[in-house]
Amino acid sequence: MNSEFMDALTSIEKDKGIDKEVILEAIEQALITGYKRNFNSAQNVRVDIDRETGNIRVFARKEVVEEVFDARLEISVDAAKAIHPQYDVDDIVEIEVTPRDFGRIAAQTAKQVVTQRVREAERGIIYSDFIDREEDIITGIVQRQDHRFIYVDLGRVEALMPLNEQMPNETYRHNDRIKAYITKVEKTTKGPQIMISRTHPGLLKRLFELEVPEIYDGTVEIKSVSREAGDRSKIAVHAEDPDVDPVGSCVGPKGQRVQTIVNELKGEKIDIVRWSEDPKVYVANALSPSKVVQVTVNEEEKMTQVVVPDYQLSLAIGKRGQNARLAAKLTGWKIDIKSQSDAEELGIYDPHAVVEEATYSDENPEEISLSAEDEHTE
Repeated sequence: MNSEFMDALTSIEKDKGIDKEVILEAIEQALITGYKRNFNSAQNVRVDIDRETGNIRVFARKEVVEEVFDARLEISVDAAKAIHPQYDVDDIVEIEVTPRDFGRIAAQTAKQVVTQRVREAERGIIYSDFIDREEDIITGIVQRQDHRFIYVDLGRVEALMPLNEQMPNETYRHNDRIKAYITKVEKTTKGPQIMISRTHPGLLKRLFELEVPEIYDGTVEIKSVSREAGDRSKIAVHAEDPDVDPVGSCVGPKGQRVQTIVNELKGEKIDIVRWSEDPKVYVANALSPSKVVQVTVNEEEKMTQVVVPDYQLSLAIGKRGQNARLAAKLTGWKIDIKSQSDAEELGIYDPHAVVEEATYSDENPEEISLSAEDEHTE
């Protein structure tokens, strides 16, 4: 190695952000191993690289002893004093043992170490960049797929999307550009592994943050999301400012904002509901687009009993119970739905207990319902 090599290390330090001293120390340790392996030496040696010229020297380190039992590791007091009078028992004497053809071994070893360190540094930089983007949205290009994963190119690294994180109504083709949610970033021996999802509720939340400025700046807050990817989702929103309509902000002019998200999710239906501290109102809102006339709350069991008009019962429950299931996930309350006639027979219906609600369903993108008296159709 020479001064040109040292200049190259300086360039690597600037370009890759790798401390030159760290690389040189790694090369010195690797050269010790290389020396022992190539020269069949059991000596305790130290390798020194001149930080200015790049010259390499190998020193055998020997302990000063009264009586020598292993000449490879020990040196007598007399022999040590012949080198320098100040040496005494238990001191360490260093004797240069640099082989003539050590430069070839040094160059090869240095190349390997530098390549490895650069690769590790690049992986570390990629990991640092993406660990900060965990639970965030990212855009990538589909590269290939097998029976386990879809491989998505994110630029400097390839992300993996498992089968269970793929939307059932989507077909992924080579070079398709997709948005996905980063669920996990891990360090592995082969570099950072990034797992992404198209089904995670977080994807819906991030898409709304991208499309709705009021959510991005904090004026409107997303309180909860429940999702059955590719089919239907519900999102609860809230604004502290009473003059701000959180539902209308998410819908956008003529439903443009929510429609952009629906298109990104390949037609997934989205119900936007107003969050409320009152579980009666919140549960009634969450059951959109169904009309709710009464909600009874059982705080101890975290359960609500909901009464809907007879003709709205199937709508409230939804296909295969989907609407009720999503509402329960959204609110965190168990929901028992009964028709008005059944509630009257059981004596649990109060005609004066009307619940107001504020909801939006993408099935009626230009209509925002502000009252339980409004009628929705599925």
